[in-house]
Amino acid sequence: MALSDLIARQLPYLRRYARILTGSQSLGDGLVRELLEAAIVDQDLREQISASRIGLFSAFTKIYSSTGAELTVGSGSSAETATVAKRLELATPAARQALLLSAVEDFSAAEIAEILDCPEADVQPYIDGALKEVETGSRSNVLIIEDEPLIALQIEEIVTSLGHNVVGTAATHSQAVALFDAHRPDLVLADIQLADGSSGIDAVNEILEKFSVPVIFITAFPERLLTGERPEPTYLITKPFSDDFVRATIGQVTFFGSTAPIS
Repeated sequence: MALSDLIARQLPYLRRYARILTGSQSLGDGLVRELLEAAIVDQDLREQISASRIGLFSAFTKIYSSTGAELTVGSGSSAETATVAKRLELATPAARQALLLSAVEDFSAAEIAEILDCPEADVQPYIDGALKEVETGSRSNVLIIEDEPLIALQIEEIVTSLGHNVVGTAATHSQAVALFDAHRPDLVLADIQLADGSSGIDAVNEILEKFSVPVIFITAFPERLLTGERPEPTYLITKPFSDDFVRATIGQVTFFGSTAPIS
């Protein structure tokens, strides 16, 4: 596959992975940018990332391991970089990466082993260990903004299974703002398109104008939000989603605990 074709198809998902992994839009995008800039001058790297999706994520992992682990990417503020770096010291990078590659990006154990350059036998223990860390993490009050009842129920069951408390479920912009004002939750999970035609993004931005709270966005069309052309969400769940996708994302959000408005 031509490099330009692979990048066009996979860049939104690599950005999503990079952002979830680092807990930052700017830092995640900065690492992806470093990878692409390196490929311009390195023929071997171009061949690696054009060979397959596995090659692309494997090359990104090397960039993350050499640069992202120290978070020297210049795209984030010094305060943000220091905060994320401090939190990363408490994590197990290989375990978190394995979980995200499996739950979010749907790679197999063999593919994850190739991406992380580790024995395949280590992959499942990594994933199990990361899930255990998520399940024993801090507890939060959560607001769900979702207009489809079955999906809202599924999300609520996942959230409560992790020990979090759901303060309410909103189906419209106005309901979301009212519930947030009433309960001041620690975390928001928000669909993009709501029941009355209103926008979950608009609801979240109204909330974030008044309070700082981590937000996970949910959408069936992630490529529409991950274009690189405007401020975008750090945390994004794609419909249809697995339980582990939601668990892994919530685990990262509660670990990093920050977000910013998008437009």
